Amino acid sequence: MNIASLSASYLRARPLQTLLSLVLLSLGVATIVLLVLVVAQLEERMGRDARGIDLVVGAKGSPMQLMLAGIYHLDAPTGNIPLESFELLRKNRFVKKAIPLALGDGWKGYRIVGAPKDYIDHYGARFSAGRFYEKTMEAVLGAEVAARTGANVGDKFVGAHGMGGQGEEHGERPYTVVGILSSTGSVLDRLVLTSIDSVWHVHEEHQGPQDDADRKAMEEDREVTVILVQYASPLAAATLPRQINSQSELQAASPAYETARLFRIVGVGVEAMRGFALLLMLAAGLSVFIALYTALEERRYDLAIMRTLGASPRRLFGLLLVEGIVLAVLGAVIGLVVGHGLASVLGAWLASQQQYPVTGLEWRPEELWVLAAALAIGIAAALLPAWRAYRTDVSRTLAQA
Repeated sequence: MNIASLSASYLRARPLQTLLSLVLLSLGVATIVLLVLVVAQLEERMGRDARGIDLVVGAKGSPMQLMLAGIYHLDAPTGNIPLESFELLRKNRFVKKAIPLALGDGWKGYRIVGAPKDYIDHYGARFSAGRFYEKTMEAVLGAEVAARTGANVGDKFVGAHGMGGQGEEHGERPYTVVGILSSTGSVLDRLVLTSIDSVWHVHEEHQGPQDDADRKAMEEDREVTVILVQYASPLAAATLPRQINSQSELQAASPAYETARLFRIVGVGVEAMRGFALLLMLAAGLSVFIALYTALEERRYDLAIMRTLGASPRRLFGLLLVEGIVLAVLGAVIGLVVGHGLASVLGAWLASQQQYPVTGLEWRPEELWVLAAALAIGIAAALLPAWRAYRTDVSRTLAQA
């Protein structure tokens, strides 16, 4: 028999100890792999959504809430701001591009966003069917929205008040789907897009019948929710936020700063989970060590017999070392599969909640380090038992038998 088959036989002879070592090691590896996949994908997708946006301008409130609502559409906005504020900001010499968005309604859990064509162009979106909206009450669906709702060009739907669309429906003003976007891997995939005029029109009609004076007053008081700003020059970063924040009704939030702060907050929990996973892996290493060391005491006579039959000390050393490596490799592979499986399950749940998608089908280079760490733990746990097997005193062992 060769070393590999002997090692496998000895591992099968101790099923409970082998199973405990595999469970501990695979759980540790799975936890770390899951964290690596989720954090890396969220950072990548959030970075993609915020690319090219230097500033988010909106009503006073929490800067992080403003950033989450204006760019990622994951939170309720801090309020609305006068349309006049957008006009003034658009003319500011520090502003290269300003994109206004009007929020407030949803449809089947997806947000209806009033936006100009610049918003779609910013993410480089293409149409898989139909065209861009040109008239009031026309809408374009993101790829995920179209896929999950089954809506097609020409279909009609009504929005409902509230970001999730669970409020009162605006049944008197249905939207007509005129276009469907191809998947961009960005926030656009999860949005229902329409003109800002459509958002205003829906909410003005919701107020009930108005005379000309009331309608004119509403038009003068029109608002937008957020403005996405791109700087015209590096000097704008030092000047523009201060200018905006000095106005009583406005605040500016930096996506780069707020996203970094968000990941610092989340990072505390991530590091705690990563530390717990490392403890599991170390516990697995200790379990492997105890199993091999105990087995060595039980197999001292067998090892002595192997020496008398011609097995060299190196062969005995390799036998114990291979057992540790086999346990480590098996635990790492199982943990890798479980980690990717958990990421897929989590991704399916997030998708059902219209949140950021996560997939277990991606491979990250960091996973190689996790596998290397698992292998190192297995080798380290097997070294002392393997060394004792190497130094087996044949005559004394046989005399004591």
